[in-house]
Amino acid sequence: MHQIKFNDFQKEYSTNRHAYNSIFTRVLSSGWYILGREVSLFEEEYASYLGAKYCIGVANGLEALQISLMALGIGKGDQVITTPVSAAATTLAILAVSATPVFVDTDERGLIDTTYLQKYINKNTRAILPVDLYGQPAAIGEITKIAKKHNVSIVEDACQAHGTTIGQKKAGAQSLLSCFSFYPTKNLGAVGDGGAIVTNNNRLAVLCSQIRDYGQKEKYNHSRYGLNSRLDELQAALLRYKLQNLDKTNQKRRLLAKKYIAKLSSIKDIQIVTDMVNESNFHLFVIRTKQRQKLKTFLTSHHIPTMIHYPTILPDQGFMKGKVSSKASLPKARKFVKEILSLPCQPFMSVSDVDFVSAKIKQFFEKNEH
Repeated sequence: MHQIKFNDFQKEYSTNRHAYNSIFTRVLSSGWYILGREVSLFEEEYASYLGAKYCIGVANGLEALQISLMALGIGKGDQVITTPVSAAATTLAILAVSATPVFVDTDERGLIDTTYLQKYINKNTRAILPVDLYGQPAAIGEITKIAKKHNVSIVEDACQAHGTTIGQKKAGAQSLLSCFSFYPTKNLGAVGDGGAIVTNNNRLAVLCSQIRDYGQKEKYNHSRYGLNSRLDELQAALLRYKLQNLDKTNQKRRLLAKKYIAKLSSIKDIQIVTDMVNESNFHLFVIRTKQRQKLKTFLTSHHIPTMIHYPTILPDQGFMKGKVSSKASLPKARKFVKEILSLPCQPFMSVSDVDFVSAKIKQFFEKNEH
């Protein structure tokens, strides 16, 4: 039986067993587990990789976003414009600082549609929070022009975009503040939770560093309200090792994605969301089809795992009840989440795995032609 995994952490560990075990031994024997040498070195190395000045390691992607908003002084009465298609963390971070999320409809690829942005900006708007969904770069250049025109900040949710490029620059290097998650499924993933804030602004870097560590300027001198949100030494050490191979593993994802596109582009009932036109890291390979549930069930019957990222737009989630004045229409986003399906596309797959998945998808549509 052909076995394909959506993520293959066992294969990752068996492939890197010696290096991972050596890293664990090095950190454990150091006797320093929080905000030590490994975190400092990872912050320097990740900032350098992205082409940014500062990187601040934090506990997870949600708190990277929350701390960024806190550093900007965003709070009650302020509005943050964002997308309705993302992980819950994007909106939860806005609510965590008591600000109001304002949802803008998406384009055909699920990214915030910049043509709608300006009509949502008002005197209460403090920031725009776009998401690099599935690793696809949001239109940061256009968003920056709009933000500058209206004097609002950009906090980029780059939590899925490790190594994605925009022109000659890496995603996360151009916005005022950019946020990354190192959740295990990410292209640059830890063996637990982790996150980072990236900026070129020294003042904001200092503020974020203080906020992540109880609001301390130095030990026991708490100058502002803060959180306990620190990237630990073990995760930082592992991320330093994995960062060395990030471009290589991203290239493998692109190779698999290119194969999918070649195999699936001729199927008229499929729209490929994450294509080769943009400069994605292919964190996810996503298609759209009106027969989403039937296809998902068919692939499951052939032991092919699929996922839906994300089945419900954020304004419709339970935690948003009573927090939006009226049901947002967002027609394109609502249609998008009913049709999307994520296919397995991870660096421990082979090209023959893609051939197998693609053949089964073709078989399904040949049997279910309208």
